Amino acid sequence: MVQRSGTTGGALNGATDPVGDNAMIARELLAQVAVRGAGRSICPSEVARALVTDWRALMPRVQEVARQLARDGLVVITQGGEKRDPNADWRGPIRLAQAPERSAGSNGAICWP
Repeated sequence: MVQRSGTTGGALNGATDPVGDNAMIARELLAQVAVRGAGRSICPSEVARALVTDWRALMPRVQEVARQLARDGLVVITQGGEKRDPNADWRGPIRLAQAPERSAGSNGAICWP
């Protein structure tokens, strides 16, 4: 089990909006890639599973948050070991990792509209 900083597993479970908000998803995603560390990646489903019981319904939202974090330079999206453009129309399984500059040290601050 992944230890998280600042969130608790199941934080969105039982909420009337099972999708939650983007900021919570972003915090969980960034916490998980930070714990996993440089050079290692996570599956987006790990983020969804940490937040809701019905994690499959959350996957499109997690992927969209991952795209935005990649656009902001906070994470890298890979597929088959190759970096993917967050604006491209890709399909299939992806992995998420810390952006190289984040793993070198950053304050971890995020700002989500």
